[in-house]
Amino acid sequence: MISKYDDVIADVLKRCGYKAGDTLKLILPFLKAYGITDRKMRVFSAKNLVLIPKVKEALGFIREVTDAYIVSTSYEHYIKALCRAINFPFENAYCTKVEIDKYTLKEREKKRLKELAAEIAKMPIIEIPSGAKTLEDFPEKYKQVIQRLDEIFWDEIAKMEIGKLFNEVNPIGGREKAEAVKQIIEQLDLSLSDTAYVGDSITDVEAFRMVRREGGLTISFNGNEYAVREAEIAIMAENALITAVLAETFCKYDREGVLKLVEAWSNNSLKTLEISPKIKNMFFEAYSGRLPTVEIVKKENMERLIKESTSFRKSVRGEAIGRLG
Repeated sequence: MISKYDDVIADVLKRCGYKAGDTLKLILPFLKAYGITDRKMRVFSAKNLVLIPKVKEALGFIREVTDAYIVSTSYEHYIKALCRAINFPFENAYCTKVEIDKYTLKEREKKRLKELAAEIAKMPIIEIPSGAKTLEDFPEKYKQVIQRLDEIFWDEIAKMEIGKLFNEVNPIGGREKAEAVKQIIEQLDLSLSDTAYVGDSITDVEAFRMVRREGGLTISFNGNEYAVREAEIAIMAENALITAVLAETFCKYDREGVLKLVEAWSNNSLKTLEISPKIKNMFFEAYSGRLPTVEIVKKENMERLIKESTSFRKSVRGEAIGRLG
């Protein structure tokens, strides 16, 4: 529900001062009301990691041929657990920093937040009409939901003492992801044309646009409609090994080499591709039959790819990592 509300005010209404990904600060007062602590967030993250298969191997391969970074809207607690699980350096990760323990919550605010949580839980999930640009474009029942959520977050919670979280926590959302990419390429003394950016959601849109505008490579991996619309390549895959294949191809043959490979996507083109035998062998072991879907996003296939990718991402099952200690 809150994620859909985030889509509405960030992408449809484009409300000033709000960005995609700010959901993560909107839910914090509720987490506090239900007794969540930093320790509980760390423990929960470590025990409930669910990852796309072969992501550890894929990132390991990628780091052998180039620099790799994680830029995520997720809380720091989760990203630290993720980095431990996949042996990825946390210093190469950008994520949302929050110390929930430093905030206190008055009993009356806790009670009211629980009442509001119960109210939100009963609301119908917002469906965004195609082409919607204003609140008036929504059916009446969704318009009422949006208006009520506005009241809850901006007229009520924002005025609570715990509401200072809204001003003090800055999620790594759309703008921040693009800014993180800029910082990374400056540190590495590279240009955006040397960058391959893989994303899957609305928070990746600004980074996608920036990288693509400057000649870099943009890839939607099991992305939603926002990611597919902005990326140059759309991938639908059950595991992450394809990202390693495309990453090494990009490093060796630049963006045009990747586009050429995708245009001729087949077992034969992959078999003749001169990349690490280790990556290639593991990829073919995983895909002994049908290859994953990899297509260049064009005007004529965009709507189809959006439909297919949106459906596919719901069907993919990650692997539980759990109990990292």
